[in-house]
Order: sequence, then structure tokens, then C-alpha cells
Amino acid sequence: MAMLPDEIWAQILEMGTASARLSYRDLCALAIASRRLNRLSRDPALWSTLLALDFPASGGSAPSDSATASPKSLYRIRFERDKARRIAAARRAVLFAESQVAVSRKTLEELASSLSREGKRLNTAAAELADLERVRSASVALKVWQPEVVRGRQKQIVEQCTVPIESRLNALRMEVKVCKQQIAIFSKGYV
Repeated sequence: MAMLPDEIWAQILEMGTASARLSYRDLCALAIASRRLNRLSRDPALWSTLLALDFPASGGSAPSDSATASPKSLYRIRFERDKARRIAAARRAVLFAESQVAVSRKTLEELASSLSREGKRLNTAAAELADLERVRSASVALKVWQPEVVRGRQKQIVEQCTVPIESRLNALRMEVKVCKQQIAIFSKGYV
């Protein structure tokens, strides 16, 4: 390194930055390697090249800033702005993902609630259907058997039923069928 003159090192650094093979990190790493490279890496032409390559469309600074500030300090300012912008964009993406998760969680909770509600409705309808089946069988027993053979329990069951058994049985069968279909739909949505 001591053999090459500063002009050749400057030329190497200019070619590296112009071809985008040397980044701002590389120039900063060279700056801490030695005093000579520190002096060479602070060349405004290098930082102007990097500024033009890394922030080509950034015309946000005032002309007085670019006239008074060095290209390295301008690069630092624009780098910090860009870094803050990227961090803000990442935060927005995280917030959006979190909101999507919350919406999905709410949807899953609603599906679980609907599934539970339909399950309870199915159990209630199935229990009532079983009771009506017993009433129907007791009614048939009352019509077929002689009254003196009929036990009191079957007679009591038939007397308690005020709704026509066949129509209520059909309604309950339909309700059980609908509940099963709803549960199948909710289960598909839940998975």
C-alpha cells in the first residue's frame, strides 16, 4: 500500500465508486483502516458519486444546503432520511399484518361461536326428536293394544303431547338436517 502514490489510490477509489463496486460501507471501512485511506476516502468526488448512485431522485435538499454541506454530510442526511422511511414502511407493514391477524382471529372466533350455537341447536332438536319418537311409539301402542294392557306411563306421555306428532317430527327432522348442514359449512370455514 505504501508503494502506490495517492493519485493511483484515488483513481482506484473513483473507479470503485463509479462502477458501484465500493459502497458507503466500504468507504467507511477504508477510513478506519489507516490515516492515508481516511484522507483519501473523504474525497468529495467519491461521496458525490455515491450520492448520485444511491439517491438519484432526491432533490429534496435546498440549493443552499448542497452549496454549504459536503457531499459526505449530504449523503449521511439522505441516508438517515431513507433509513427512517424504510423503518416507517416496515412498521406500517407490521401494523397491517397485525390488523389482518386480528381480523382473522375475530372471524375465527365468530365461526367458533356459530359452530357452538349450531351444535347446541342440533342437540336440542335431536333430544326433542327422540322424545317425540317415544310419544309416537306410545301412541301407536295405545291404538294397537287393548286399553287394559296399556301401562299408565305410555298413556301419560301421549296425553302430555299437544302438538300433532307427525308434523312436529317432520319439522324436527328438517331442523336437524339444517343444523348438520350449517355445522358442515362452519367447519369448512373454520379450517
